[in-house]
Amino acid sequence: MPSPSFVVLLGLLLAGDAAIAQVDVSSTVPGSRRIELTPEGAGSVSEVVVSPGLSTMLLFDSELQREGLDLENRERFSLVDVGQATIRLVPSANITPGERFKLVVRFRDGAAPGTAVFLLKAHPAKAEATVEVYRKPRTIETYQQEIRDARAEAFRCKEDLARMTSAHQTPGGLTGLLFNGGLDPHGVAGQVLTKAVAKTAANGLETSFVNGYRSRMLVAVDVLIAVKAGVLPWRAEGATLKGRTGEDLKILQVWQVTPILPGTSGRVVVEAEAPAAAVQGPFSLKLWEADGPRSITLGNMTFP
Repeated sequence: MPSPSFVVLLGLLLAGDAAIAQVDVSSTVPGSRRIELTPEGAGSVSEVVVSPGLSTMLLFDSELQREGLDLENRERFSLVDVGQATIRLVPSANITPGERFKLVVRFRDGAAPGTAVFLLKAHPAKAEATVEVYRKPRTIETYQQEIRDARAEAFRCKEDLARMTSAHQTPGGLTGLLFNGGLDPHGVAGQVLTKAVAKTAANGLETSFVNGYRSRMLVAVDVLIAVKAGVLPWRAEGATLKGRTGEDLKILQVWQVTPILPGTSGRVVVEAEAPAAAVQGPFSLKLWEADGPRSITLGNMTFP
């Protein structure tokens, strides 16, 4: 049998955009994830992703017992701010990706469920900025916002699919760049950033050179990374490229031929979408590995 949430969502989708446009949606945050608590689900654990130095806000629809919050290894967080119905968490810079911290929240009114349990999982860069937690029946506005978010995500997936399909159908090299509108008569501008960037790397990793490139719609960063002898090989799994106000450029690919072995160096190229209006630095590039805690951050990065 379909869940009540699914039935409500389906009904709203059939109602169309006209109904959605008439509602004040200030009670819900676009793009946030939503967790629904039920008395039947008491004791279940909800996972929330946090990152070093980044803020994660939990928004509740019920008043909290501020003195009843339990956070495992609370000293590992630089900020734990408990409000009447909010919790803001900022992990310290020294937490390790993959670490987990149990968070238990208690509610003031005594109704069921009386507690909520979360597992905070550390990721190098992809913290969830806002998570909405519902203990009472949700309002129509929150379902309508969820529909908007689902539509936006579907549109982004559609764009990504179209881009990948186009990449397979169009030629490579300069011809492909011209065909896709990524190149104009001004060509590709390059800049040596090695001395200008602020470098922070895990023990055993070093950056030998950093170059930045910009075309009409794209930017790329070319980094030579050295892995010291006696440590594990390193391979980039993902990257973020953040502007001065915290906005993320859309990463198109992180390219690395093979893992970088101890005592050797290897190149990593990160490519991102960046229309001219978006290339207002400085930017911060963060690279992290797939199966370990080591990351590299390059700050104060600008593009020509």
